[in-house]
Amino acid sequence: MGLTVVRQGVEVWLEEFARAVRERDFDTARGLCSDTVVGFGTVSARYDGIDELHADQWQAVWDRTEGFAFDADSVTVWADGSLAVVIGEWTSAGREGDGSRRPRRGRATVVLADADGTLRAIHTHFSMAPGFSA
Repeated sequence: MGLTVVRQGVEVWLEEFARAVRERDFDTARGLCSDTVVGFGTVSARYDGIDELHADQWQAVWDRTEGFAFDADSVTVWADGSLAVVIGEWTSAGREGDGSRRPRRGRATVVLADADGTLRAIHTHFSMAPGFSA
C-alpha cells in the first residue's frame, strides 16, 4: 500500500473519529479501534482493551466536549507495511458544570493497523497541550 493511500486512509480515520467524538457516537468509535487497543489518556492513566477505553476515557470526557476536530495541518504520518503511526494536534471546547465553555487544545498519537483493508487503532494517546486543563 503506497504512502498516499495510507495518508488518505488516515485522514478518513481521523475525521470519522472526530465526528464520533462530536456526536458522542461510541459505537462508531469502537469500530475504529481494535478490541485489544491499549493506550493512555488525560483522564485514565492507562486502559487495556476497548471496554476500558470506552468506560474510563471516552465516557468521562466526551459528554463535556464540543467541537472536537483534528488540526489537519499538524498531522504527521509514518507508515511501514501494515502499521501507521499518526501524530497530530486537536482542538475542542470544554463545557463546565455551570454551562460555560473554555477552549482546549491537545495532541494525539495513534497507531493504526491494517486489518483486512480497514484501519483500526491498536494504540491511542490523547492528552492536553501544556497550559490547558481537561
